[in-house]
Amino acid sequence: MNDSETAVKKIMIEIKGLCKSYGKNHVLKGFDMKLYEGENLVVMGKSGSGKSVMIKCLVGLEDYEEGTVKVFGKDIRQFQNRELDELRTNIGFLFQGSALYDSMSVKENLEFPLRHHREKFGKTENTMALVMKALENVGLEQTLELMPEELSGGMKRRIALARALILQPTVMLYDEPTTGLDPITAKEIVALIKSIQEKHKTSSVIITHDLDCARIISNRMILLINGINYAEGTFEQLSASEDPEIQAFFK
Repeated sequence: MNDSETAVKKIMIEIKGLCKSYGKNHVLKGFDMKLYEGENLVVMGKSGSGKSVMIKCLVGLEDYEEGTVKVFGKDIRQFQNRELDELRTNIGFLFQGSALYDSMSVKENLEFPLRHHREKFGKTENTMALVMKALENVGLEQTLELMPEELSGGMKRRIALARALILQPTVMLYDEPTTGLDPITAKEIVALIKSIQEKHKTSSVIITHDLDCARIISNRMILLINGINYAEGTFEQLSASEDPEIQAFFK
């Protein structure tokens, strides 16, 4: 996505000067980011660089000391509790460990967010149709009555993705979507995320260490180094940089 394209694109998320510390550990030191409508934005950084902290700040799960976080044009700190709840129905979150409820079947896992947000999705008789559509999106219709312990790692990740999509979010946040998966399954998850963007026109922030994932999926990338947006551009632009800090990500 070049400058002329971003100039006319709607900004879905805008972060300016974000600072977040844990005691004397200054994790984010003035981080900036914009997510544009319909793009896949990859954020890469070393372990402990603040990537996951940043996306938690986006949805009000973490507070911060300085800076502004705007989601859909509104400062996150201006949201009341009810508004935050509504906001989270429009933001899907795929956690690194899938975070399925072990005591619930696949069907019950998918029904849970629908029941929590009845006002948006109407009466419960619509639930099964939405559950089946979500499973169809990830190609796992046959898993309806299975328990999480009966699923492979890749299947768990797909079901978690189905659960995130069932609320029909405008924005998706992916925290290390391929971590812990074998190379073949990781490629399947990457292809699925890409197809979801194309099918549902979602805007996505993808936190990843996976270079293949970043190369295939990103429209644009940000490198989070020393708590700031150190570099930004396409995969091709960043991988061609001679800056040693940037090149360290592509070796």
